Amino acid sequence: MSKEEINAFLGAGTVYQGRLSFQGAVRIDGSFSGEVLSEGALIVGKDAEIEGVLNVGDLLLSGRFTGEVRAKRRVTVHKTGVLQGAIYTPALVMEEGALLDGQVIMQERPQGVE
Repeated sequence: MSKEEINAFLGAGTVYQGRLSFQGAVRIDGSFSGEVLSEGALIVGKDAEIEGVLNVGDLLLSGRFTGEVRAKRRVTVHKTGVLQGAIYTPALVMEEGALLDGQVIMQERPQGVE
């Protein structure tokens, strides 16, 4: 995914709480706590810390996430990624070095994702 495709960017040092909904792709490199709703891709940078509930099309995780992920298409946890919680997705990709502590439920279309 190229930078031109990213619709919004929450940079390092940014702290955000609440509900985030978007189209396309959003990258977070700061801290976020709350709910994310999107058919698009959420890109979590290696220094980011996210806590909450994610209902997204795709999750690309290089940072730290705690909570519940419901991904319509795929969850990718890169080698610097740490995921603690529950994952509901039809496809899970984990690079060597990635950490996962929780539950994985693989199903064709996760409940709660439209």
